[in-house]
Amino acid sequence: MILHINHLRHASNRTWNALIGLSQHEFYVLLPLFSVAWQTFLVTKPNRKRRPGAGIKGILPGDVEKLFFALMYLKTYPTFDVMGFMWGTDRTRAHKWSHKLLPILKNSLHISGSLPKRKISSVQEFLEAFPEVKDVFIDGTERPIQKPKNQKRRKKLYSGKKKGTMRKNIVMANHKRKILFLSKTRSGRRHDKRLFDKDHIARTIPNDVTAWVDTGFKGMETIHPNTQMPKKATKKNPLTDVEKNSNRLISGLRIIAEHANAGLKRLKAAADIYRNRKPNFDDLFMVLSAGIWNFHLVQG
Repeated sequence: MILHINHLRHASNRTWNALIGLSQHEFYVLLPLFSVAWQTFLVTKPNRKRRPGAGIKGILPGDVEKLFFALMYLKTYPTFDVMGFMWGTDRTRAHKWSHKLLPILKNSLHISGSLPKRKISSVQEFLEAFPEVKDVFIDGTERPIQKPKNQKRRKKLYSGKKKGTMRKNIVMANHKRKILFLSKTRSGRRHDKRLFDKDHIARTIPNDVTAWVDTGFKGMETIHPNTQMPKKATKKNPLTDVEKNSNRLISGLRIIAEHANAGLKRLKAAADIYRNRKPNFDDLFMVLSAGIWNFHLVQG
């Protein structure tokens, strides 16, 4: 193995964050949870013919190496050729381990309670999940993907806002920038409000919880009355000074949504051009990025 974890024991947190997106302390807090998820995977693995842990150890002998490998792939998002070279193996094995370990990392983040909700069905479910939340900050986030050769698929993914082929999520965060809800990853062609309506999230937000959104969610105030949104000017109705000051105040508070999106994209796997071929693997990237960001907020 070319990369030796022991060499990083005395490295700065700047180095740890650059490599895996977590500090050394955060890594070792997550490690026991990852070990539990890994052992669960070994025990429940179908068609098992020998006891868990039997056989050669390979390039990732322990849980430390496995967790570091998964986090490093998400943070730096190298090609499998590069990842294989760094870990002293070939691209095929790097591909195999990435696809095996990322779902286990997701389970470990689930154990820690860091994963965002993917579906909220009612006001009661919202209150049970987030009893102390009084404000939510909602925004859409897009990430580029490789341009498909198929013209029909390319048109379906084209985002006029970003002028490229994109995939999109709706993010809902609290005042501490923690991501509470992450929508399913969908085509970048769809408008933020349309994606938001598809999940019926506005109807599940209690009336005493203030929803802070931008003008892309125009019409949400008819479903959720306690919505704060900047007022949009028209040619015939320019904004007054009072309305401009109100817009500045709302935008200044709503910036928390942008900070949550920036935290989500600390990992290159959620920000760089998506190039994997496995269907919906980008959705897993986004969920893991949100979970790692939430875990970092709690442990950091």
